[in-house]
Amino acid sequence: MEMCIRDSRQGFWMIYGVFLPRNVLEKLYHGNADRLFFGRTTAKTLRVRRTENFTVNGSGDAPAWDKAAWQPLNFRAPGGHKYRTRVKMLYSQTGLYVLMEAEDGKLTAKMDADFLDLWNEDVFEFFLWPDEEHPVYFEYEISPLGYELPIIIPNFDGEFLGWRPWHYDGPRKTQKATRVAGGPKRSGAEITGWKAEVFVPYDLLKPLQNVPPQPGTRWRANFYRVDYDDGKGASWDWARVGRSFHDFQNYGTLVFE
Repeated sequence: MEMCIRDSRQGFWMIYGVFLPRNVLEKLYHGNADRLFFGRTTAKTLRVRRTENFTVNGSGDAPAWDKAAWQPLNFRAPGGHKYRTRVKMLYSQTGLYVLMEAEDGKLTAKMDADFLDLWNEDVFEFFLWPDEEHPVYFEYEISPLGYELPIIIPNFDGEFLGWRPWHYDGPRKTQKATRVAGGPKRSGAEITGWKAEVFVPYDLLKPLQNVPPQPGTRWRANFYRVDYDDGKGASWDWARVGRSFHDFQNYGTLVFE
């Protein structure tokens, strides 16, 4: 729905966009209409607990995870395998921790390097939008083989393009690990599931605003999974979005405790 903020006349009232930012206008006109007429909602909320730093190993067995609740991802469309998928999240003084656990039947991934188009194979993804005043967010993807794609996405009026981190090393580099269950970590292997555990340092999220989070800080975010078993593409989301994973106006909300 295109927002019109030019003056118009209705009865004796002058109607304006009252100089509100575009994202606020979209919530008022588009978001409210979706909620009232189609039952859609952007009320998905995850309260993120604080933790001391720990080392990720792909198993998710660090004691800190015990205080984080699992969040289920929802199957998006018919035609694929309805594997159970869920995520957890924590934050520390220096970065964010994300844990994904998924059922699976086959490891459908061949790419063997970072920064490739991982979304064309089995992958777990999360998107972080810290400041709603700017349509710029962070996207992270990781394959069951442990390869990653961290990028910054400027998204203006649906035109989005990913930019790779500059000087991606030292304190800016993620920590990541994956584990496969029921079979070997090998392309084409028969398996029963896989996990991905990731630490994203705040240094990597620069120059995004509203970083690092403090108790009470709110970010918009979403979590996804894509699977290609038996040639049947399937996808999952946490907060329901439209056809594109980049439908950032419908992301859920992270509340940092």
